[in-house]
Amino acid sequence: MDQAALIEELEPVAAKLLERHMGVAKEWFPHELVPYSRGKDFEPGRQWVPEDADFGSAGTEIDEAVRSALYLNLLTEDNLPYYFRDIDRLFGSDTAFGEWARNWTAEEGRHSIVMRDYFTVTRALDPIALERGRMMQVRGGQVPTPNDAFEALAYVSMQELATRISHRNTGKLMKDEMGTAIMSRVGNDENLHYLFYRDLTSAALELDPSSTVLGIERAVRTFSMPGLGIPNFDALSREVAKAGIYDLLIHHDQILEPVIMRHWKLMELTGLSDEAEAARESIVKRMARTAKVGKRLSSEHATV
Repeated sequence: MDQAALIEELEPVAAKLLERHMGVAKEWFPHELVPYSRGKDFEPGRQWVPEDADFGSAGTEIDEAVRSALYLNLLTEDNLPYYFRDIDRLFGSDTAFGEWARNWTAEEGRHSIVMRDYFTVTRALDPIALERGRMMQVRGGQVPTPNDAFEALAYVSMQELATRISHRNTGKLMKDEMGTAIMSRVGNDENLHYLFYRDLTSAALELDPSSTVLGIERAVRTFSMPGLGIPNFDALSREVAKAGIYDLLIHHDQILEPVIMRHWKLMELTGLSDEAEAARESIVKRMARTAKVGKRLSSEHATV
């Protein structure tokens, strides 16, 4: 089955999943979550320092790894135009897929609004560094780019779940109830996005298991978080991993294993082509390596 045929066959499934999403997604408003009473004017030219942060009763303390995660999480959301571009290119704009993509874009934009307002009001991050990072990120327009719809469905399923995990784990380490609530609220939305794409991929596996397994293999082999174009992304990601917010072991235990093995039931698929059988074997081997390396790195971080 080619990509066009897949999208046509998945159209009614996407429509039902969109209807489900709209039925359970809760409307919320960024202005009700941001503690504006902590805000004050910024003095032009004054250099931000960590002690400027105001996390309410939690004081000013926050781990640098948490700052790195907040920085990455927000700049990831800021690159929204390029995610929409690729989703629109792959799935089209005149069907339920297009309606979903536009609603998804609106919801993701709300995440950027609430996070930036919170960071600005509380001075959690250096606002100049944040704005310069945003400009570099959006000017560069670098995002993971799946080759086709099969790979895209697998990738966005894993990526949305990874984003949910990152947001929630970051929120747990913030020591500020309002900041934690914001990251939890954003994470809840990301979970609904994950469910939409996860279940679309399940439908694709029923329609064309071989092509979908090939797409899953490519997505697993080339997976990277959507913030890869952010300045110093690799170094910041290492800090986030050391803090246990998101690392290889989490990627294996909370994404690859539950989604690919338990939900998509990779090992139970039948009737695969020879190429897809080889891809399935490759996925299993890569997952085993990911778990092994993840355990080793997590152990090293724990002893630092």
